[in-house]
Amino acid sequence: MAFVNEDNITDLAVQRWATAHEPRTAELITALVRHLHDFAREVRLTEREWAAAMNWLAATGRITDDKRQEFILASDVLGLSTLVVQLNNRFGEKATPATVLGPFHIDGSPPAQFGHDMSDGIAGTPLFITGTVTDTGGNPLPGAVLDVWQADADGAYEAQLPDIDEARLRAKYRTRQDGSYCVRTIAPRGYAIPMDGPVGALISQTDISHFRPAHVHFLIDEPGHRKLITHLFQEGSEYLDTDVVFGTKDALVIPFAEKPAGPAPDGRDLDRPYLHATFDFVLEPAP
Repeated sequence: MAFVNEDNITDLAVQRWATAHEPRTAELITALVRHLHDFAREVRLTEREWAAAMNWLAATGRITDDKRQEFILASDVLGLSTLVVQLNNRFGEKATPATVLGPFHIDGSPPAQFGHDMSDGIAGTPLFITGTVTDTGGNPLPGAVLDVWQADADGAYEAQLPDIDEARLRAKYRTRQDGSYCVRTIAPRGYAIPMDGPVGALISQTDISHFRPAHVHFLIDEPGHRKLITHLFQEGSEYLDTDVVFGTKDALVIPFAEKPAGPAPDGRDLDRPYLHATFDFVLEPAP
């Protein structure tokens, strides 16, 4: 019988978890055990610190629901989300780079026609985003779905607004036969991540900026191609260099050009000035 002590506890735990029925599960959990034990030894983890960590994890679970993913937010601010994105989305040079999903994506956004205004009267500067969706060979992808979502002009997502039950600032657009798309919305703004939960409490103990630069989220999942989760960032916006979730990439920072009232990209006349951004999404073929 092997009695447990500080020297053999890691080996004993690894041996037990190595019996997992799936080889990948065994690989993941045994590596996790080794790294957790190494961490505890390196920092000489106290019982009080261990208890605080357990309470923090429990609080993170309690605040998480179908609209707010606090564990994803924790992964984001620790840089883990971006690292996993990089490890799993090593696209070619021609493909649009991926970035983090973020904690506020919601399945089931309503379908939208070319140029539909997904802001639906919400206050803000009108913004049109146009371009194409193609493969890396330059071939247009007709009927590709662009799942789009963003924060409002105050930096809030619908999941953060308790009185909102319907879709707000999100929609699913389809490309036309030539691969073109047209999104109409309002200009986003940089915003603070939610600071009223366990992640915010942790961030507040540091000098880390808790803001994200202005951006719009896109998810494009076209059959026969690698799924693309990405953002478009407004050139010149604050916090590009200090994005709290490490999501900014040069190729995704684009100008939002100021346009006068008049003909708009959706073919209609607009009675006030607006912003226009253009971006061509390029999808990597699936293996």
